[in-house]
Amino acid sequence: MERVTLRDVATRAGVSVMTVSNVVRGYRHVSPRMRERVQAAIDELGYRPNLSGRSLATGRSSVLALAVPDLRRPYFAELAHVFARVSTARGYRLLLEETGGTPEGERSVLRDLQAGIVDGVVIQPQALTAAELEGLRRDTPLVFVGEDPRPPTADQVAIDNVAAAEEAVTHLVVLGRRRIGFLGHEIGALSRPSELRIEGYRRGLEHAGLPFDAALLVAREAGDAVGAEHALGAALDAGLAVDGLLCRDDLAAVGALRALQLRGFAVPGDVAVIGWDDIELTASTVPSLTSVAPDTRTLGERALELLLERMDDPELPGRQVTVGHRIVVRESAPAPSPLAGADRAEQLGDRRPDRVG
Repeated sequence: MERVTLRDVATRAGVSVMTVSNVVRGYRHVSPRMRERVQAAIDELGYRPNLSGRSLATGRSSVLALAVPDLRRPYFAELAHVFARVSTARGYRLLLEETGGTPEGERSVLRDLQAGIVDGVVIQPQALTAAELEGLRRDTPLVFVGEDPRPPTADQVAIDNVAAAEEAVTHLVVLGRRRIGFLGHEIGALSRPSELRIEGYRRGLEHAGLPFDAALLVAREAGDAVGAEHALGAALDAGLAVDGLLCRDDLAAVGALRALQLRGFAVPGDVAVIGWDDIELTASTVPSLTSVAPDTRTLGERALELLLERMDDPELPGRQVTVGHRIVVRESAPAPSPLAGADRAEQLGDRRPDRVG
């Protein structure tokens, strides 16, 4: 069976070969109607990009890399899944790199990029210094995901962590919670996500007229569910009293459920719990977890779009894209009853943010 070519697709769709190429590469500036027309021809003919031919013609490897700190963490695994799917749909292979969150791990990924092993990298850096990031060549095809600062000439895709945390606290307040804790940040120096989420937590308390109490911040030594369980358990045994918890991530929330249940606290009756990332596990815990859900699919799609545009035009200015989020309400912090919500809305007045849930 002969291989279907770009020209075959162009003939079937009645467009130019360049238009088909732009659709395959995910170029943004193609009208939705034209994209649908070309995609219909691609599906009908069963076209698949010829990666080796593209490499010879363009001098590119047709391989992209996604570099994250730790693939054992469910959020990064789910992000990798999304990015693999959108990369394949654009005709690229994906190389997954686990950096360990170390300077050498992150530098290794950038060396691969500059050596031409991959055409571009999407990375969530944790260890590279600002000076190292600033020193990258302007023509390095690189997109940052996550909250850490990036050079002004680079592209970045993230959610609004401050707004999301504020909305989560507001959800707890509307449920009638008054002593709301924050669980799961690092001991010592805070990561950028922790900083932003705690800032949003503080703003949520402020807007509700509730005082900030540093004693309600519970750090964990290890960034997993067991570390969160131990940290919260020790705090509860020492007399910590909370009726709501915003957790830095879903693993911390899973640990919180166990610590609370082992000590006889009902969730959400005694303590309402909200996680973060909305990983697949959250729908299966007992009780199921309410969670802040980043729009991971859009994050992956937009990061890839920015990367492909950067590969085509290295002189583009740095761009910062904020994708959406929502609070997925489940049993651990359920939707308030209409009466309870009305009562709290009256108490909060205009200080309550517009976006909840």
